[in-house]
Amino acid sequence: MPRGKYVNHKGRNRNFTNPEELEAQRKKDEEEKKWRKTREQDSDDDEDEEDDAEENDGSDSESESEEENAKGAQSVIQIQNPNRVVKKSHRKVEEVDEDEGPQLTRREKEELEKQRAAAAYQKRHAEGKTAQAKADLARLAIIKQHRAEAAARREAEKKGRKC
Repeated sequence: MPRGKYVNHKGRNRNFTNPEELEAQRKKDEEEKKWRKTREQDSDDDEDEEDDAEENDGSDSESESEEENAKGAQSVIQIQNPNRVVKKSHRKVEEVDEDEGPQLTRREKEELEKQRAAAAYQKRHAEGKTAQAKADLARLAIIKQHRAEAAARREAEKKGRKC
């Protein structure tokens, strides 16, 4: 037993598998493969007989499409899950609606809404319907009035000097 907290594996003995054990494992795997092939052929023969019977019914296209789409354990175990939604991986160009338009994110939608609101505000402001526009117009009216009074005073002063 090594002393200390950490163990160094470099100087330890290595264990190798015996060639006889490797050969036995290889033979066992080959036999298992042969057994699987014969089992698959037997099941294929049974399926062919079932397919012939289904052809008479006219519903063989549904079972073939289900078998082709099955992946992983679904090909072995028939699972009926009502909550599982199967997505279509590919869509044809004809299936895509042209009316949909581009799908916008929430931020893009908010940005468009802000732009529309700003344009509407500018339009109302130009028409003088907003509170700020009314305040600006009132201020301008006061300034015009002051300028008109100042101009009148200047005119009066000029007439007073000439006379």
